[in-house]
Amino acid sequence: MKVSIPKGFRDFSPEVMAKRNYIFDTIRKSFQLYGFEQIETPTMENRETLTGKYGEEGDRLIFKVLERGDKLKKNVAHLVSEINKGIREEDLKGELNIPVLMKILFKEKEGEALRYDLTVPFARYVVQHQNEIAFPFKRYQIQPVWRADRPQKGRYREFYQCDADIIGSDSLLNEVELVKLFDEVLSNLGLKSFSIKLNNRKILSGIAEVIGRPEMIIPITVAIDKLEKIGLEKVNEELSQRGLSADELEKIQPLFKIEGSNDEKLAQLSKFLKDSEIGLIGIEETKFILDTVDSLGLTIASLEVDVTLARGLDYYTGAIFEVVSNEAKMGSICGGGRYADLTGIFGLKNMSGVGISFGADRIYDVMEELNLFPESANATTQVLFINFGDKEASYCLKALQKLRVEGIRAELYPDPAKMKKQMKYANDKKIPFVVMVGEDEMSSGQLSLKNMESGEQSKIIIEELINSMS
Repeated sequence: MKVSIPKGFRDFSPEVMAKRNYIFDTIRKSFQLYGFEQIETPTMENRETLTGKYGEEGDRLIFKVLERGDKLKKNVAHLVSEINKGIREEDLKGELNIPVLMKILFKEKEGEALRYDLTVPFARYVVQHQNEIAFPFKRYQIQPVWRADRPQKGRYREFYQCDADIIGSDSLLNEVELVKLFDEVLSNLGLKSFSIKLNNRKILSGIAEVIGRPEMIIPITVAIDKLEKIGLEKVNEELSQRGLSADELEKIQPLFKIEGSNDEKLAQLSKFLKDSEIGLIGIEETKFILDTVDSLGLTIASLEVDVTLARGLDYYTGAIFEVVSNEAKMGSICGGGRYADLTGIFGLKNMSGVGISFGADRIYDVMEELNLFPESANATTQVLFINFGDKEASYCLKALQKLRVEGIRAELYPDPAKMKKQMKYANDKKIPFVVMVGEDEMSSGQLSLKNMESGEQSKIIIEELINSMS
């Protein structure tokens, strides 16, 4: 048997987990500082909760859970029945026709699926627990999500999202707070140059309206969202394939040429959208966010209007955000936006919300590439006590207790093995200090301390060791 794991999934070593926890702890601290409360939702949701919320492309990436037992037998029987009714054999062959099989085998909205993001489950949570929640509700969530995507650098099938959402308020001050939260978290993590890109879904709706195709807002945003990945020529090609005429394509081209400062971009947009009421509202909202953030200032981030930012999720209705590192090529490391009525899908109308998500895995990759993790992120043992035998071990256990009470990470090697083996253990774990206690040390009360980096040895009493480590 070849031991392996599925593509797009990963194991995490203790060293990696220490660094990941440093990211999670930094994000969690800022979330709590800004008044967000933690919740968790289950790994699996009912499939109907998730489908139809992420657009056509997103829905294809949902991990569906295969039915079990009698339900599976029933679905297989249904598949056989459909085949007998006349589905041509060639329709069931080849990669292109796998969806034919899947639609028959998986009833579209029945069964369960692994959560695709944290926002839709959060909307479901709000509806289900609305009588227990004080609105506006500020929640944060740090949990894994799953997408049946093609694995590549910075893109995994299982990854963590760290979300903060405010629901039950229309105020644009919430967007301002979230921009500040982006800036604070990433600055605290040590990033030296990153951009928060800002757009508004109303602006995109206005663009679709101006070119005379308001009903095409979703296909247009899906295509525009790929601009950075595939380039302008391919975006125009996709827009044409989705039904835009040559004249309509010509009308949309000025959108891709807007440049300058944020004020200059908004001025150009105002001219382009002068006949679109919704587009002008989007510009007004964007200007408010820019002006308010500017009055407060940002630590490191630059806030930039990006007219081509679309974020291809169907539920966004207002401001949309994306954050990129200017030091490492990684794509977006954070994102988010305003959704006017996501809970309405589940029966709770007029509950506007806005949220952001930190992509912990991509942030990790950026920090690793830029060597941004501090020494303190390594949560290894600080002091190892060498085990010379039962009597010495008993003495060391009492010393260990004193160190741990003071928050110093310490351990005793469990077996009285050869010194070479115990020292190798300390080196392998990158433990900086080793304490040796023999007959002399027990008699004098002075511990023999070895600095594993310099090789220097000294005598020290337990109180001095605690003070030096604290």
